[in-house]
This record gives sequence, C-alpha cells and structure tokens, in this order.
Amino acid sequence: MAILPAQVPAFIGGPVPSGGQAVAAESPIAEPTEIRLKDLRASDAPVQIVARIVSIERREYTRPADGRRRPFLTGLLSDGTASVRFTWWEPPNEEIDRGTIIRAVHAQVREYQGRPEVSFGFRTRVTPAGPADLPKVDSEGFPFRTISELRGRSEGFRLEARVLRVGPKTVTVGAEQRLVYEGLLGDGSGLIAFSSWSDFHLAPGEALRVAGAYVRTFRGRPQLVLDETSLVARIDTRRLPPADQLLTHAPTPLAKLAAAGGSESTVVEGLVVALLPPSGLVYRCPTCRRPVSMGLCPQHGAVKTIADLRARLVLDDGTGTVTMNTDRPTTESLWGVTLDEALDRLRRSPDPSLLESSLAEAVVGMRLRGGGRVFPDDFGLNLYPESVEPIEVDADARARELRARWEATDGVA
Repeated sequence: MAILPAQVPAFIGGPVPSGGQAVAAESPIAEPTEIRLKDLRASDAPVQIVARIVSIERREYTRPADGRRRPFLTGLLSDGTASVRFTWWEPPNEEIDRGTIIRAVHAQVREYQGRPEVSFGFRTRVTPAGPADLPKVDSEGFPFRTISELRGRSEGFRLEARVLRVGPKTVTVGAEQRLVYEGLLGDGSGLIAFSSWSDFHLAPGEALRVAGAYVRTFRGRPQLVLDETSLVARIDTRRLPPADQLLTHAPTPLAKLAAAGGSESTVVEGLVVALLPPSGLVYRCPTCRRPVSMGLCPQHGAVKTIADLRARLVLDDGTGTVTMNTDRPTTESLWGVTLDEALDRLRRSPDPSLLESSLAEAVVGMRLRGGGRVFPDDFGLNLYPESVEPIEVDADARARELRARWEATDGVA
C-alpha cells in the first residue's frame, strides 16, 4: 500500500500561506472526535474520519502565489454509512491505491452543491487504518427506500430488489485493469442499473437486501454503485415480483419515455425514418472500440484500426423519436450485407458514402421493435438495443385502426 507508514505523524500539504513551503502546525492541537460520514456537516471546525477510498484521481492546479503547477488528489470516500467527495492538497508522491482505508485528523468539511465535501490541507494528518477501524454497520439502521424513490445523489438507504441481469466487465481505472460487475435490479416500483466493484457472486433471479450503496448519475439516469463497504444479503424471493413481471414486454410510447428521462429496460416500436452518419462501414480503436478518424483514436492516438458495421437508425412511433444504435450482427441482418461483403464493395468502388446510401435504402421504411436501455442526451433519446426484430405491418389492419381512431374523435385530429 503506497502510503506513509503509521509512525509518520502527518502528510504536510495544502494551500501554502507564504514563501512557497508547506509548514506544520506551530503547536499541538487537540484532536477532534471521530465522526461518521453520514453525520458530516459543513463547518469551520476540523473533523476526524476513517474511510475507504472508493475512487481516486491525481490532478494538477496552478498555484496563484507563483503560477506553478501543483498536484492534488480528488475522489470518493465511503465508510458504509455514506459517501463523500474529497480533495487532498499537496498529497504524497507515492501512489495511493483505490480501496485503501485511511484515518484523517483535522480535515475540513465544506459544502458543494448542497452536499458536504472533505478537504485535506496542510494541518491534516493522514495515516493508514484497517477494516477494524471502520464503523460496524447494520442494514436495519438504514431507512428503507424503493427504486422509484432513488435519485442521482441518494445514499444511506436500505433497498430490497431482484437481480434481473448481471455480468462482469473489464474497465481501465488509471493504469489499472479492474473487473466490475454490471447489471439490472427491479423491485416492482421501477428498475435501476447497478455496478459493483466487489464480487458479491450475484445471480439473475436472486432477491437481495442492499445497504451502504450509493447512487450516481450515468448518462442522465440514476445508477446504483456497490463497493467494499456495501452490505448485500439474500432474502426470501417471494417478497418481490418475479423477474418476468419486472421486465417490460409491451412497447412504451416514446413520449412517455422522454417525459420519464429514459428507462433501464423497455421495448419500443417505430418506423425507421432516417439513417444518421456515421453508419455503415466504420473503423474502431482495437483498445477502446471507439470509432476513429484517419487512424487516430482520441484516447490512444495512432492505432491499427478494426473494420466494423453499425447503423444509427431514427425510429418514429408517432409520439416521438429515438436513435437506435445497432451493432454489427444486427446491422448485417437488417441490411442483408456482411462486413466482408461491404469491404469487398469498398475495394471495387472506394467511396464509403455508397455503402451508407445502400444501407439507408435497405432500412428506411422498416418497422422495428427494439428492447434495451433508453437514455437521453442533448439531441434526444438513444436506445442501445439488446434485441431488434422487424415487424411485418398488416396494411389493412393498420388502416382500420387509424379509421377507428379518427371516428372516435369525430374527425378531429
């Protein structure tokens, strides 16, 4: 663990008062009483906390006194009762690992956007701590919440829900490859995506009681985050609706999804009215899978690209529109052209716009049903589908339906 040993009295750091050098306190200061993160309030009085580092990132700032660039750390702390943001000014040079448990004495608490945040300055003493120093947390001590009651900054609650989906995913955190478990929970009041940085050996269909987790916003939707401090227990599965009742099977109007800010799992139907670029043949970074231009990935620079197929379809259901982004297998199925065939066409006629035009001719006018996660961005709703299927339209039945709706409104549109 890259942190100063316990016998070292302090990390000396923070905004430097004068002369460009950090200084220690001139005289001993009485240590504040240890406080739990859920009880933190903005105040001028220093506090003592013990918490686990959930996330951490090293950044730099320009010091006003001399214009020099200086490092600082920022991230998230959790002790099982709550989670808070922290900033560590003038931190040690050693790397500090995510998951490290620390004790911080004489930390300051400020308020940002209505929430407490912790600051480690030059008077703060930071030393290692262990799991035994963290508070003993009982899930019954947290207030009960349903999924529909959770918001983007919710924490300090107890939740009962059923696992609908779960699977591992490798992500890059700094220079480290980490395994995170992602999935979907439901409780009858709604659905919420979750990510877990610890392996709780979850399985689809299980009913859980979760405490000590927290909610963050991802792509405009709340997401439940579990870490090493979260409490997860199996409960009687009869206390929650079965999985097939929690997942939506009937199409949801797009206007309703727009008003709700999206959905974690839904089904939509609509007519393909447009194909947005870039669609058809695209080239991706082999590391992050992002589309690249001229062989340059915005994150990894010059790379040896991988050819792929995609389609950005605009679906209209009469109440609104959604952009559905399809992967290679789905695009090949809808287009009737494989990746190898597309590459062969490009070799014979080296104009990528011809491929996009061919794809548009094949898909515009199709009626499709797509199921998956819908989230909003600055341009509207987006659907990354888990399933896509064409719908055969019965023109006569559709005409009768429209005529009946017209007559029901006495011909008033």
